[in-house]
Amino acid sequence: MVVLRDRPVVAFNQWLADALRVCGESGRGLQIVTPVTSRLSLPLKLVLTGPGSLWVISDGGGYYDGLTGRPLRWDGAAFSPVPEARDYAPGYTTRSSEPIGAQLTLTFRVRHGAGELLGGAVGHLCHSFTGHPPLGWGTAEPAANLWNLDEMNGLFRQRSPRATWLAVIGPAAEAGPGAGMGDNGAPPVGQRRTMVGTLLLSSSQGGVEEAGTLVFGFSAADPPPVSTLSTLVGSVAAEHRLASLFAQLSPGRADLTTEPRWMGAPAPIGMAVGAETGVGSVPSDVPGRPIGDPRSPAMWFDLGDGRSAEGWRRYEQLMRHLRAPA
Repeated sequence: MVVLRDRPVVAFNQWLADALRVCGESGRGLQIVTPVTSRLSLPLKLVLTGPGSLWVISDGGGYYDGLTGRPLRWDGAAFSPVPEARDYAPGYTTRSSEPIGAQLTLTFRVRHGAGELLGGAVGHLCHSFTGHPPLGWGTAEPAANLWNLDEMNGLFRQRSPRATWLAVIGPAAEAGPGAGMGDNGAPPVGQRRTMVGTLLLSSSQGGVEEAGTLVFGFSAADPPPVSTLSTLVGSVAAEHRLASLFAQLSPGRADLTTEPRWMGAPAPIGMAVGAETGVGSVPSDVPGRPIGDPRSPAMWFDLGDGRSAEGWRRYEQLMRHLRAPA
């Protein structure tokens, strides 16, 4: 399905949500065509990952993939990569005219028992990094519902056993007095951090799994709290059944929209593995330490500073260790 959009920011609205569902049910990809001046909202970027799905940039008579820079061509039915292309499209390598900050991405899984309230980890993480609770949630953009765990859980129970996908946003206000850059990692007074993410709630054996991706935007004047990240994640692990959490940093706009150009490569910071996952021994090449509840601690593994590609080597070593038979 090919959709044309000529807007400054293309969001994952209800029409596109319905289109993506229809494409999934019929085995098709969703290809969204925009001019080079458009940006994608974060939820739309996160869901545009299925086979054949693309963000197609129309640039001076040619086309390219807005997320990878691959030159594309129209074959009469769909857009596909140009086989003979050996370089990025020129538009993808142009510098942004807007200030570039940093985006901290947290990808996590939390397990819940049957009947337990979902969404607490999202609220905890949002407050830890922004100083405020989430603002809202919804099944598409804009997230039309104010943050209310009872209402969100009611929708999940109504749809169960089907999984429920949600967009979450926050906060609404700037950090107030007392929200200094202490150990809690909150933004400086007067600074505002943006948070946007997605959440998938699904029934699992013996309970419910909450899988989420939250992205926090930081301006150049407000660097992300990399050094205190394990402490912040530990506070979440102490109160919630955290199965895993992976943190990485990438250059990007502080407003969390995505331009169709190269901003820089992401790099890992660390990974938390819950006590129930059964980490076993700690790999010698990847430093690890307990965090969270001392009675049932999760393990935090330092992978890098979020800027060096060397962190990906440690990540691969850790994943091989975690996947190895006990």
